[in-house]
Amino acid sequence: MTILLLITIAAFFSTLVGGLFALHLRDRLHLILGFSAGAILGVAFFDLLPEALALAGNAYPASTTLTVVMIGFVTYLVLDRLVLLHSHAGEALDARRGNAGAGSLSFHSFLDGIGIGLAFHVSTAVGVVVAAAVLTHDFSDGINTVNLVLKNNGERARAFRWLLVDALAPVIGVLSTLFFVLPADTLGLLLALFSGFFLYLGASDLIPESYHSHPKHWTTIMTVIGIGTLYVVIRLASL
Repeated sequence: MTILLLITIAAFFSTLVGGLFALHLRDRLHLILGFSAGAILGVAFFDLLPEALALAGNAYPASTTLTVVMIGFVTYLVLDRLVLLHSHAGEALDARRGNAGAGSLSFHSFLDGIGIGLAFHVSTAVGVVVAAAVLTHDFSDGINTVNLVLKNNGERARAFRWLLVDALAPVIGVLSTLFFVLPADTLGLLLALFSGFFLYLGASDLIPESYHSHPKHWTTIMTVIGIGTLYVVIRLASL
């Protein structure tokens, strides 16, 4: 229980520090957005998707899991284009899009916490391994959450409020597992759904926005660095 408590506190501060980093460097937002785009794609490809396939693999074929990924992608596309109205038409619409993106990341962080808690139900050793993988991308989750609010004309105060929500989400997720047990295959499909969300956010939202009215070579470099960074840290965490 002591180890689980320490990991929960670490997840909170890792997310919080990442978001404060993004707030502090708002003048370089296009570069941070470029990194964030790469990081969110890295989380989808190197963390969420492999974990989804592994967890759901005992109950569902890979084709089913990948179908859920596409459902997540298309669902977010429909919400973005028809409900959230992907455009630069006004701050009210932008605010809704920022809230939706930050909310999606926060719910993913909540699932991260559930994943940690359920892993500790198996054994302390498994829990520590899962927690290490989660902590490696919590920092980028904080950056991504702040960026999605700021780039949609959100003020710093709203970005900070969403950052607090995102930082608290894994804590609530861990605590919730004291009261229920979620089947691994169900958790796998949820992770697959969020893989689709993140693939859309990265490829169709953050990458185009980071290139808008800014030198493309630097934002491209930052996107590649973001992908590479997440690849390295996730691989190190899995050793």
